Amino acid sequence: MALVKTKTLLDNAHAGKYGVGAFNVANMEMIIGAIRAAEELDTPIILQIAEVRLNYSPLELMGPMMVAAAKNAKVPVAVHLDHGLTLETIKKALDIGFSSVMIDGSKLPLEENIELTKKVVQMAKEYNADVEAEIGVVGGSEDGTEENEVKYTDLAEALRLAEETGIEAMAVAIGNAHGVYKKEPKLNFEILKKIHKSLKDTRLVLHGGSGISQEDFRKTIKNGITKLNVATATFLSVYDQVENQSDKINNYFDLSKTEVQGAYKNVKKHIKIFETAKTNRN
Repeated sequence: MALVKTKTLLDNAHAGKYGVGAFNVANMEMIIGAIRAAEELDTPIILQIAEVRLNYSPLELMGPMMVAAAKNAKVPVAVHLDHGLTLETIKKALDIGFSSVMIDGSKLPLEENIELTKKVVQMAKEYNADVEAEIGVVGGSEDGTEENEVKYTDLAEALRLAEETGIEAMAVAIGNAHGVYKKEPKLNFEILKKIHKSLKDTRLVLHGGSGISQEDFRKTIKNGITKLNVATATFLSVYDQVENQSDKINNYFDLSKTEVQGAYKNVKKHIKIFETAKTNRN
């Protein structure tokens, strides 16, 4: 297939009532494992990397690999900058060829979030790229260094953000949190239903997917979520795979294959949960 627009994947998912997995990657092996799982199940996926991870996985190295993997995949793949924090990083991702970028202004006052998001939307238009923003505050933090309290997405604020910026996708806070959940998440589906009913053309995104139950994942999709972010679960799967196979790893190449397998297993698991392959895709 080819590198595709994120909005195309999300619009198809919305029409088909399934979810598209957006999987965070940190090295070449994770990219290979994610693509392998998607090709095996003949499903589209989104490869993404968060700005807070770039100290470990530099964008100038990871970005071109992600784009090349998408272009050479046998299934549709979008490439996304997750939780972009600075205009400089967002521009770098767009220059590399990312399908979409996220600007995370969720901690800012609404007016500032809108203004910042407008700047990113204007920038992305020059690249024919899509933009995701966030309203409300998803719990925890992308790199585990903070314990942000969940601030549920307010419907009126969500409408303003969508209408005044023209974003293609919006991350909502309904009780979800980044990282490992310390207790079973309690998602507020009533908030999600209201947002989905009101935002006709903006695709909804669920962050903090690691640890949400299969039942709740599918319930979020039923109520309008089309993009589901999974990061921590894949990182843990890679680590566990290496740990469990340590007695069989005798060199770098054994290690590399084991990391690929760890990413592959978790991505495949979540693609099945999201039922991405259950319907005919355009």
